[in-house]
Amino acid sequence: MNKTIRRASVFCLLMVLALLVRATWVQGYEARALADDEHNRRSTIAQYAQPLGDIIVAGSPVTGSKETDDDDLRYRRTYSQGELYAAVTGYSSQAYGATQLEGIYSDVLDGTDDRLDSPTDLLTGKRADPGAVVTTIDPDVQKAGFEALGDDRGAAVAMDPVSGRILGMVSSPSYDPSTISGTTDGDAWRKLLDAKDKPLVNRALRQPLAPGSTFKLVVASAALENGLYDSVDTPTDSPNPYTLPGTSTVLSNESASAPCENATLRTALQYSCNNVFAKAAADLGQDKVKEMADAFGFDTEKLDVPVRASESVYPTGMDKAQTALTGIGQFEVTATPMQMAMVSAALANGGELAAPHMVSKVTDSGGTALQTYEDGDTERVVSESTAEQLRSAMVTVVEEGTGTNARVDGAEVGGKTGTAQNGVDNSNTPYAWFTSYAKDDSTGKQVAVAVIVEDSGSARSEVSGNGLAAPIAQKMMAAALGR
Repeated sequence: MNKTIRRASVFCLLMVLALLVRATWVQGYEARALADDEHNRRSTIAQYAQPLGDIIVAGSPVTGSKETDDDDLRYRRTYSQGELYAAVTGYSSQAYGATQLEGIYSDVLDGTDDRLDSPTDLLTGKRADPGAVVTTIDPDVQKAGFEALGDDRGAAVAMDPVSGRILGMVSSPSYDPSTISGTTDGDAWRKLLDAKDKPLVNRALRQPLAPGSTFKLVVASAALENGLYDSVDTPTDSPNPYTLPGTSTVLSNESASAPCENATLRTALQYSCNNVFAKAAADLGQDKVKEMADAFGFDTEKLDVPVRASESVYPTGMDKAQTALTGIGQFEVTATPMQMAMVSAALANGGELAAPHMVSKVTDSGGTALQTYEDGDTERVVSESTAEQLRSAMVTVVEEGTGTNARVDGAEVGGKTGTAQNGVDNSNTPYAWFTSYAKDDSTGKQVAVAVIVEDSGSARSEVSGNGLAAPIAQKMMAAALGR
């Protein structure tokens, strides 16, 4: 064999070996990545080749599948009462992917989760029958919150303080996921993306905003836990008017006639006295307030319910005046409705925060649990004494103070209103907040609720936590208690 032929043969052999190595690498190491690639149409075709499993609310599916005329994508996702449950389910779209529970449990719902495979499936390579996701949502609570929010832009969360089960999660404006579940829904998709009110955003979990005076519950907790004041009925050292430390800025109260000078924490919550909580935050210092905020769940990057909530933030690196402003839930403090529901839930549950969750179990097609989420997995936030005192003060807010619209006949109800500044120099319509709890001693039922109304179309002078947010919370609490 001459030298030229020999060199060509060696080169060809090396090329063949390179191809074999590459083919082995692709099939052995990159197969999963290629199969899961969003641009791999075969995965989408396989996903929608059979009906998807369902998301269950109170024993009934709120999702379904409908056969199409498309030879490739045989089934598309459908939703019963889609707008009502969009903040829970998210969407599953042949063109735009999947979000929330649809996205988190897509492998279970389309039958590709390894836990669904039977021995026969493993031998034949047949795709397993899809599983189901069972939620903790109470349809009565969900409907009450959805209807009460109506056309207002905002969100609401209801949870069981003892178990941590999320009973209702509403975001408004909402949307019907069925309208974007196919491949020819481009106009509907663009309309949702371009909408000024951002209906695709789950405001209950994913839009932290200034919590305003609802944050005073956190400051009051810090004041009691750190011994700044002995009880909610101990007079505070709180001048009125109060000048922010190191400045000439005077912090006013909503009502000039309210008895806020040196008021007790109970009275200060009842009348929402800014001077008391701003000074308390300044006296405690940012480190102690942050420690308490973090205990309630602020600054948690991975709050999964199991949909991940955006981080609620208590800032750092502040001067004393800025720390004082955080005492009334302003400056750079932000919170989601989920977070503020957790604050009320912990106080309602004797100072212990139960891990919030809106899925109770994930099952196979026969109903056998593949994964369960335990109720009552708790962490202590404040002492039982502090929780009891603050519950009592929250009841005073509802019975005699700024939260009277939250009353539920025959139940113990406690709450805290909030009106948070919005925009530079409060140039935009303020946010209306309410966080609360209710319990019925005769049945043992309990619920904690947080509501934000970002914009109701009301005049600025008509925006208040009691006027806009408390009535929504009241309806959700009444539904949870069966009233």
